[in-house]
Amino acid sequence: MRRHNTPSGGVPTISGTAGDVDAVMDSGEYVQRGVVESSDRLLTPGEVASLFRVDPKTVTRWAAAGRIGSIRTPGGHRRFRESEVRALLSGDEAGFPEESQATSH
Repeated sequence: MRRHNTPSGGVPTISGTAGDVDAVMDSGEYVQRGVVESSDRLLTPGEVASLFRVDPKTVTRWAAAGRIGSIRTPGGHRRFRESEVRALLSGDEAGFPEESQATSH
């Protein structure tokens, strides 16, 4: 994988295989509309869903409703900051809005 630095000191571009791009995303160095801290890993909707024990579509709906922050990849996929997800799980989960479920009486 080769990184190409921009002359103005902007965000470097990356060339290489899809596996190389995945490695960069997994390392926490992926940048989309701003800087993501190198220690803040990005999670897929499926990974977030596993942590909350819900369907990945539920996580996507939460993001669309603004209940959880997300980042869009250049391909349009959502990614979630691990630190934000962990914060929700560790203490704020009680205040996290659940999807309404129909119940019969």
